[in-house]
Amino acid sequence: MDNKALWVRAFTTDPRAVKPITGKQYKGNSPKPYWIIERLTDEFGPCGLGWGFTILSERFERFGDAESLHIAVVRLWYVMDGQRGEFEQVGQTRSSYMSAAGKFIVDEDAPKKSVTDALVKCASYLGFAGDIFSGMWDDAKYVQWAGEEWDRRYNANNAEGWEKRKPELEELALYMIDAHENGKDMDAIRVWYAADTWANADDEQEERKYVWGLLNKHSKLRSTIKANLPERLAA
Repeated sequence: MDNKALWVRAFTTDPRAVKPITGKQYKGNSPKPYWIIERLTDEFGPCGLGWGFTILSERFERFGDAESLHIAVVRLWYVMDGQRGEFEQVGQTRSSYMSAAGKFIVDEDAPKKSVTDALVKCASYLGFAGDIFSGMWDDAKYVQWAGEEWDRRYNANNAEGWEKRKPELEELALYMIDAHENGKDMDAIRVWYAADTWANADDEQEERKYVWGLLNKHSKLRSTIKANLPERLAA
């Protein structure tokens, strides 16, 4: 077992999922929490099945008449290779304070922010957004490389999205040809028209082009499809 396999996969952060830290006495960057949730789901599966969290405790701490802090203790659990792991972290948020302009501010979202803060901290212990938390994000050249790396990942995923379905699409084309040759053109047309025939909106055009090419030697079938469907579906 490679102890850092997950760490290596999770370490690099997509620059499009990074935001500057605001409302703090220090500057820096942080990963967008919902992106972290997506990455946890990529690795472990849907929240509640492959991973999840529990709020163990939360409280408010007051510091004088205006200042207060909300603190939450969160336990993250996950299942990897059939084993369950869990650990805790603390998140905190200023819930009331005096602004620089002398205005009294109450943050009604403080509890939610504290829980999110703790959850992101937990994820960082598994390597998620490790480049940010380890200080590598301060290097502009590294940020540029991270952007190029995520572009490569997106392109690879998109290419695999429909191309890995080629065997399935070839079977689809054979079914349509067989239906046509046995006088069941409407069966072929219904398959071509059905929305659930194609993977998703992003890949549909490429999948249709591929299947259409496989039907190239069956011009009568293609003519029948064109005659019975809107032009956009036969293009």
